Amino acid sequence: MATQTTSLSNLTVKERTMAGLAALAFGMFIVYMSGFAGASVLHNAAHDTRHSVSFPCH
Repeated sequence: MATQTTSLSNLTVKERTMAGLAALAFGMFIVYMSGFAGASVLHNAAHDTRHSVSFPCH
């Protein structure tokens, strides 16, 4: 299996800008959605995540 790596210095300004905008949009989506989710929904999601990685929470 061949592995290809890309350095930021090899990307054009347009590609770096697009990657930054995509990350910003994704981050804003996560913050926006968690702002409107109920507290019980967020708690259950965090609780299930902790159990899925075998981290005790009780």
